[in-house]
Amino acid sequence: MLFLRRRLCLVLLVACTIATTVAESQTKSPPQKTASPNVILITLDTTRADRMGFLGSKRGLTPNLDALARQSVIFTRAYSQVPLTTASHATILTGTYPQFHQVNDFGVPLAPGLPYGPDIFHSRGYHTAAFVGSLVLDPETRSAPGFERGFDTYDAGFHRRRPDEDRYQAIERRGGEVIGHSLAWLTEHHDGPFFVWIHLYDAHDPYDPPEPYKTRYASTPYDGEIAYDDAALGQFFKWLRLRGLFDDSLIALMADHGEGLGDHGETTHGIFLYDETIHVPLLFKLPRGRSAGSRVDERAGLVDVLPTILDAAGIEVPRQVQGESLLTLIRPVPSKTKPGATKSDANPVAAAPSHSNDRPANDRPAYAESDYPHRTFGWSSLRSLRTGKYLFVDAPRKELYDQSNDPNATHNLSGSSAAVTNTLASQLDAFREKTSTTKEAPKVAADPGLQERLNALGYVATDSTSAAMPGIKDTGADPKDKVEVVNLLHRAEMAKEETHFQEAVPLLEKVIELEPSLPITYLQLGTALTSMHEYERALPILRKAVEMRPDLTVPRYQLGSALFETGDFAGAAVQFETTVARSPNWPEAHLSLATAYARLDRLTDAIPEYEKVIAIRPKHYSAHLLLGRALALSGNPAAAVPNLLAAAELQPKSPEPHRFLADAYVQLGQQADADREQATAQRLLGSRGQ
Repeated sequence: MLFLRRRLCLVLLVACTIATTVAESQTKSPPQKTASPNVILITLDTTRADRMGFLGSKRGLTPNLDALARQSVIFTRAYSQVPLTTASHATILTGTYPQFHQVNDFGVPLAPGLPYGPDIFHSRGYHTAAFVGSLVLDPETRSAPGFERGFDTYDAGFHRRRPDEDRYQAIERRGGEVIGHSLAWLTEHHDGPFFVWIHLYDAHDPYDPPEPYKTRYASTPYDGEIAYDDAALGQFFKWLRLRGLFDDSLIALMADHGEGLGDHGETTHGIFLYDETIHVPLLFKLPRGRSAGSRVDERAGLVDVLPTILDAAGIEVPRQVQGESLLTLIRPVPSKTKPGATKSDANPVAAAPSHSNDRPANDRPAYAESDYPHRTFGWSSLRSLRTGKYLFVDAPRKELYDQSNDPNATHNLSGSSAAVTNTLASQLDAFREKTSTTKEAPKVAADPGLQERLNALGYVATDSTSAAMPGIKDTGADPKDKVEVVNLLHRAEMAKEETHFQEAVPLLEKVIELEPSLPITYLQLGTALTSMHEYERALPILRKAVEMRPDLTVPRYQLGSALFETGDFAGAAVQFETTVARSPNWPEAHLSLATAYARLDRLTDAIPEYEKVIAIRPKHYSAHLLLGRALALSGNPAAAVPNLLAAAELQPKSPEPHRFLADAYVQLGQQADADREQATAQRLLGSRGQ
């Protein structure tokens, strides 16, 4: 009941925030027109194109988006370049392909030399702000390092879920709350020009829409999330109109990728490159209703979004941008090729000629890829090319589909159409070579905290995000043969996040049965068992994980934790020592090592480890408490007092700091202070038991 009350309060608070902001806007005069158009970029996470009314859906989920579409240019065949949130947004915001920007995994930094939309607009005098709905796009959590470049405000601030929190207080925000944050900012910066990015995460699983959508779409909660986002955006568009900002603003709306929902066997996304995860909604509402109601059937890519926005705003497109302005598909425009360069020099992807909508459609190939199967599981990466009437997927068992007759990609023609398959394979290889960077892939340090945060969102992740994934066994397996493994792992991760460890364990055991050589499964199973306090059962599983991936940090840490709980403090210390050597900025690893040293009566070794925790995280309660205790026990009570006082301030309802302070004051001969602290400890202990 407490969980439901908190959630209801959050929904009501957001609704009140939006309503209050809209009401306030009616009493203020509209802003003066600016020469440069305001730009609003809206990205809908995990949203399938076939749920949009303006793309033919009859489900009735998107009345507000459909109204926006009637005032916009709709691209009916738009495609994502990668079915993962961070990588796809890197493509949207840089106008470059994944093989060029190299942000092909979580935690890979956005290189400072890349063209970046927010930075470009900021340099042109725009106010810039981002409002994101999930920690997956939070630079502070190292999920999306570098994404804050060029933003005056980057509204994220997510953290790992604590025991007393639901996911909406920690790792994601409801769409209404994201909209509320953006409206609060726009109220102060509406005089523009401004560039605002709004990211709504609701359609990402777990599908849990708020009421009334939860009840209305009880049998189809994914649809409920999309209907909820549509309603939240309806409030946003209403606010823009009331402020006089809607007509003259450029609004670009798209999904970063779709969702499998069981099609082709994939329940979520990240592996396959079929339309359910790659075909995305894309529309542009141009200032003052230009080209309103146009529908463009030529293929477009999310790589084309940035150059289109820049073109519409009258800003020159940087040479490094690989996408093409889509305005060329809806109206004739003069070439903007830089002096002394041909179009092919400026961009590696040939542009479609300018033409009006009644001319024959040009074939604009659409490329997509996913390295997630290889980087995480050691299977084959996937690449795809949509050209002509075909979808070609480059996999160990190649795939060819005639999308004019087989839009759901159910009949693989590669065996009977070898010539076409080979031709498209060659075209794809040539395209990728032409659009790839020659720069070395960025080196990314191991980040165990990032692994935990991504696991909380349901992604199967390790603490190593380096390009080569050292130590992983490269099987080259076809992901088509392994998709059930991914589905089971995902279900297990979501069960663990909700502390349903009993549910997660059999799922993970089934994965080991299907794929016994996958080290991540042993780690997840061992972690689930330790969370259930089944340490003896967990030990051989975690030892297997360490044996299979000796390069990874988290398996060693989890093994150390299980050893500690079984009383093997010396064995635990060995594992923790390796952990802190590899991840010197991981505070929990230093804390665990210090505690193991303390249990081995090695206080002189424990004290500097506690100090390292505080240096990394100054307000770490346990580190202050245990450091103070260790200092007192080692004969230095005067040094212990400041840390124990800090611990008491950090958790004023905890009796432990006061008990330890009483002991320290006794050693110092300050009996009155000792009596006071002892009385406080007894009082807090009594209140805790009530």
